[in-house]
Amino acid sequence: MTDPDVSTVKGVEMTDEQVDRTLEELGHGTLSLAGDGDAYGVPVSFGYDGERVFLTLLRFGEESRKLSLVEETETATLTAYETTTKFDWRSVIASGPLSDVAEADVEHMEETMDDNAWFPTIFPPSEPITGSRRVELRIESATGRKGEEYD
Repeated sequence: MTDPDVSTVKGVEMTDEQVDRTLEELGHGTLSLAGDGDAYGVPVSFGYDGERVFLTLLRFGEESRKLSLVEETETATLTAYETTTKFDWRSVIASGPLSDVAEADVEHMEETMDDNAWFPTIFPPSEPITGSRRVELRIESATGRKGEEYD
């Protein structure tokens, strides 16, 4: 590959405004947690208010690996991306600590989730939800890249 080909494939860095817009528009991604040196990624829907990512983590059955890893993870990472062609794509990586949403912020979280989370219907009726936990990712760093054809 020549250098121009590499730059075409790796894309260009997003501005802070483009990173914010991507998080607001997508509303779904992969949350990466870690415990005892093992990484664990889970698909999530999220809401974004410009500073924090809000998530409702669900439990099916008696135990949940993701819920137990929330306590162990010092820095969580959220990856959100979309792609239509190899040159028309965008991705954002946001990292920071996870914490429970304060009771005073629950209404704001719910409004934010209603505004820009993506809620797929993937919950099997044979395995009901047995618990949930509202958490926020307080973003300490966020970066994004986009393909050259992405507007």
